[in-house]
Amino acid sequence: MASARQIFALPKVDPAAILAETGAPALAGLVSDAGGPVQQVAAGVRRAGGADLVQATDPWHIGSNTKAMTAVVYARLVEAGKARWGASLASLFPGVKLDPAWNDTTIERLMSHVSGVSDKPVMAGGWLIRAHADKRPLVAQRADLAAQLLSAPPSGQPGKYEYANLNYVLAGAAIEAITGTPWEQAIDVHLFQPLGIASAGFGAPKGAVPWGHLPAPGGGLTPVDPAGPSDNPPAMGPAGTVHMTLADHARFARLFLKDSALLSADSVKRLTTPAGDAIYALGWLVVPAQPWSRGPLLVHEGSNTMWHEVIMLAPGRGAAIITASNAGPEASKGAATKLLHQLQAAYVA
Repeated sequence: MASARQIFALPKVDPAAILAETGAPALAGLVSDAGGPVQQVAAGVRRAGGADLVQATDPWHIGSNTKAMTAVVYARLVEAGKARWGASLASLFPGVKLDPAWNDTTIERLMSHVSGVSDKPVMAGGWLIRAHADKRPLVAQRADLAAQLLSAPPSGQPGKYEYANLNYVLAGAAIEAITGTPWEQAIDVHLFQPLGIASAGFGAPKGAVPWGHLPAPGGGLTPVDPAGPSDNPPAMGPAGTVHMTLADHARFARLFLKDSALLSADSVKRLTTPAGDAIYALGWLVVPAQPWSRGPLLVHEGSNTMWHEVIMLAPGRGAAIITASNAGPEASKGAATKLLHQLQAAYVA
């Protein structure tokens, strides 16, 4: 018998039908209100061609949904008196001789993708391949990247929105400079531990869990063994290498649905309010109010091309919906997005 909080028209939610339609190996979805999860679904197999069924407790690679978490870590440092809003890049990277074009750039500009940082020249220059092979400590790798980027003029246009993973690699490097610890340790201490998130890790999850998938040359999907290259390089961590269960991701999502001792109302407002007429805040795309959401929607998605996770928060409604697939959005034909829309339609509270 459904509890009073399980408020769904369940026939509308059919992940198995989405798997049959899209060919995705597996899907999982969760809806939470401010009090906790109210519904979870999961269907499919952990590896294409296998019989090992996915479980609701499995971890999923959340990709760029890591960005909102990195922004919260910075907010937590502000609340602890170790950082400040409006901090310039010169103050965040005192050991770097900045090109004068960066003088007016703040941490908020980095995390709202209007800094002038662009991924294109760096990625075209083979940074991903070199970063995979780089054996130096991640703090050194990120500090070196920050020095390279900031000692030259911006390759993008400052003030113009351009989504760039490197903005958050720089934000992670700033957090490392402030805390004196790797970003991986900082996010654990300042976010995962206080929220009781025990399933979090970095890179593709290992063990008896779902594997990511890539398109196979002859059609279909090929499982990607997490023991080998199965994610972006670890230096990309602050921009998108976290994995965790959907239930643990919902613990994070609820920071934006209710008052929390972990994050002040002022911090929540800063993290979720775009500047001027922009549409991207700090780790969130902000969608104008609509009848279902009863206020603005906070949305984001993440993918390393082998996984896809989508999150949608409706703070005015007190609802969070998170869905995931173990194949990228194109390879899975948007399976995670389709499931999110089903769950949204079924949520009638």
